[in-house]
Amino acid sequence: MLYRENGQFKATYRSDLAIFPIAQDRIAILALLVFAFAVIPFIAPEYLFRAILIPFLILSLAALGLNILVGYCGQISLGTGAFMAVGAYAAYNFQVRIDGMPLIASLLLGGLCSTAVGVLFGIPSLRIKGLYLAVATLAAQFFVDWSFLRIKWFTNDSSSGSVSVAGLSVFGLPIDTPVQKYLFCLVFVCVFALLAKNLVRGAIGREWMAMRDMDVAAAVIGIRPVYAKLTAFAVSSFIVGVAGALWGFVHLGSWEPAAFSIDRSFQLLFMVIIGGLGSIMGSFFGAAFIVVLPIVLDNLPQWFDIPIDTALASHLTVMIFGSLIVFFLIVEPHGLARLWSTGKEKLRLWPFPH
Repeated sequence: MLYRENGQFKATYRSDLAIFPIAQDRIAILALLVFAFAVIPFIAPEYLFRAILIPFLILSLAALGLNILVGYCGQISLGTGAFMAVGAYAAYNFQVRIDGMPLIASLLLGGLCSTAVGVLFGIPSLRIKGLYLAVATLAAQFFVDWSFLRIKWFTNDSSSGSVSVAGLSVFGLPIDTPVQKYLFCLVFVCVFALLAKNLVRGAIGREWMAMRDMDVAAAVIGIRPVYAKLTAFAVSSFIVGVAGALWGFVHLGSWEPAAFSIDRSFQLLFMVIIGGLGSIMGSFFGAAFIVVLPIVLDNLPQWFDIPIDTALASHLTVMIFGSLIVFFLIVEPHGLARLWSTGKEKLRLWPFPH
């Protein structure tokens, strides 16, 4: 690129060097999307869809929503499972109480209901932060669990709190087979990932990151803490609510409040920590790690003919999760996303690092 300095024209290639990696990343993402839409539906077995791909997509969407709140805005939340439950039960009520309600409209309205609850429990973030905010959001988990177990209206007068949906369809097309469910979830994940990427790159995303880095300085330069924090809670809760509705409608089909217990909240928090705080790609890395690791650990004894008790295998999974969280917090706080970016940079320079 030519530029003028002191009356003379000079050349620089910095812009080309900066644009080339971005173009490579976009090509890689486009190739991955083509593979996900056009190849996987024809080659993957049914078990892979039900046990790995569909849970991975939905939990990636939920981790993406939580990462906006925790990673980009710095607001700790332990009530993500509650917001997923609100989205699932709200979408269920819209679906069964309104005749002819489209499935997509039910899912989005469930996300809006989760937004309202998320903003309500996000109001304490205006006065408290850190561990105190985590406890405040944890209250949402217990309150929502109690509500869906005790208030029968939410579960359409079900005595056990268990609800079910069947006969899902979009624009007259049924969503019954694992391939159809996979493609349906994949479209949702792609749309919300694109929206989230644009949000964090825009003005509102810069406000979130300013509040995360130093909220007092952000307020001094004119950023409104009320607006920044509550919008982070709203956007995060909306995405998490839609993910909860997809988890109930598409993956489970029949569920109860225990499906969105506090264990789900911790699981999503682990995904964000292991995948990488403040990274869209890290949400996918963390979800893939958390979904695949238990399956590998459960089947590892069979693959190598190692006699091991089932209870011991489940305890080993929890121990490995805890060890990995401590490892990433100490060694690489930015998680798998930072390791991925470091590896890409080394590959671009290899075999001449200088």
